[in-house]
Amino acid sequence: MSTRYPIPTAPYRVEEEINRSRFITTLAPAATVGEAQAFIGSIREEYSDATHNCWAFLVGPPGTSSQVGMSDDGEPHGTAGRPILNVLSHCSVGDIVAVVTRYYGGTKLGKGGLVRAYSSGVQLALDGLTTEEKVARTQLSVLIPYSDVKAFQRLAKLVEAEICEERYEADATFILGVPEEEVSRFKAELNDITDGAGIIEEAP
Repeated sequence: MSTRYPIPTAPYRVEEEINRSRFITTLAPAATVGEAQAFIGSIREEYSDATHNCWAFLVGPPGTSSQVGMSDDGEPHGTAGRPILNVLSHCSVGDIVAVVTRYYGGTKLGKGGLVRAYSSGVQLALDGLTTEEKVARTQLSVLIPYSDVKAFQRLAKLVEAEICEERYEADATFILGVPEEEVSRFKAELNDITDGAGIIEEAP
């Protein structure tokens, strides 16, 4: 499983009209199922007068299937939620939720037309979506002698660690987030730097 992948930077919305029906597609970041559900609820509230608010979400790296959800919200079975999820599952973005709001315009689209409409709305939104890289990190607590602080800071920068907290008492203590793929390297190199004097533990 990838520990680095693109996620939405912020919510993004597009709108299109298809055979007199108005389709509004809103994408947003969702790091958890709860976040996805909360976002879906906010769109339902915003567009409470809509004919349908169909949705899907994918939590985790792109293409994952362990935490997904979808709903046709009253559209014929398989014509909305599944097509939305299918587009999300085949894009390069993870931790994402999509809600496609439809205002019915009086012209039936048929099952094939609905699938195309819901799919195209999500693809159109993805084309304009801005993303940022998500890096899965392990929180570590590091205790080192003062004499090794500068070398430690260079190592932390080298492995792209994020230092969250620093304390200077008898020794120097750091709480930092290390990219998961760099944890083994970080531990080995810190041990070399400190000649075994550094203490590394998983941070609570």
